[in-house]
Amino acid sequence: MDTFLSVASKREVREYAGRPIPTDAEQRILEAGRIAGSSRNGQPWRFLVVESPSLRERLAEAVYVAANVRSAALVVALALRGRGPTAFDAGRAAQNMMLTAWNDRIGSCPNGMPDPDAVAELLDLEEGERPVTVLTFGYPVRTRDPERHTAIEWIERADRKPFDDVVQRL
Repeated sequence: MDTFLSVASKREVREYAGRPIPTDAEQRILEAGRIAGSSRNGQPWRFLVVESPSLRERLAEAVYVAANVRSAALVVALALRGRGPTAFDAGRAAQNMMLTAWNDRIGSCPNGMPDPDAVAELLDLEEGERPVTVLTFGYPVRTRDPERHTAIEWIERADRKPFDDVVQRL
């Protein structure tokens, strides 16, 4: 898929079909996060693939929308260590994973958490690590075809501020 079309057509998916994600697609998603650029190549992240049903259920209760975790085929908690531009680095890794998934028509959604300290304890994070987001992945309940519209048509359909409201030339 064209990169711009992928970016323009990607939407958060919050309802997943029960279909498993193939192992090779899961590997590509995780590799896309691993190879993301980071400040001074610090790679301040760890991607925790939550497979245990009991841990997944407790994690579901620790995010804002539990159903996203409960119905996902793949759940990845992104943990960071260090300070400085690491949050930006985490965003780069997360977006890489979500766009790679979308290339395979796998939907995704970043999930926030009201109590990151509780999630850190739940995931048994190491000293100095903190959870940033919980990414959920799965095939959408409603099949979506990114190529049914052009990138410009997807942009026009998006609920976003007008271009001139966010882009300023100095």
